[in-house]
Amino acid sequence: MEFRNTGGTPARSGTITFATHIIGALGVDWATIRSSQPIPAPIAAGATRSQTYTVCLEPWRVPLGMRVETQDVSAVWE
Repeated sequence: MEFRNTGGTPARSGTITFATHIIGALGVDWATIRSSQPIPAPIAAGATRSQTYTVCLEPWRVPLGMRVETQDVSAVWE
């Protein structure tokens, strides 16, 4: 992911939240699991930083024939 600070002051901390959906074989959304990680801070004013995240779920949450999709991502800067 790429984080761009378009503000006039450094972003000192923050959190990114992933909403990973468990999708059944027929396309039914069975559950949403949220997980959070810190953003790569500090990010200077006008600067850009990149970070790679791995989103994991326990195998028992995804039965045979189902799949996972991270559909929603949100970030909170502090």
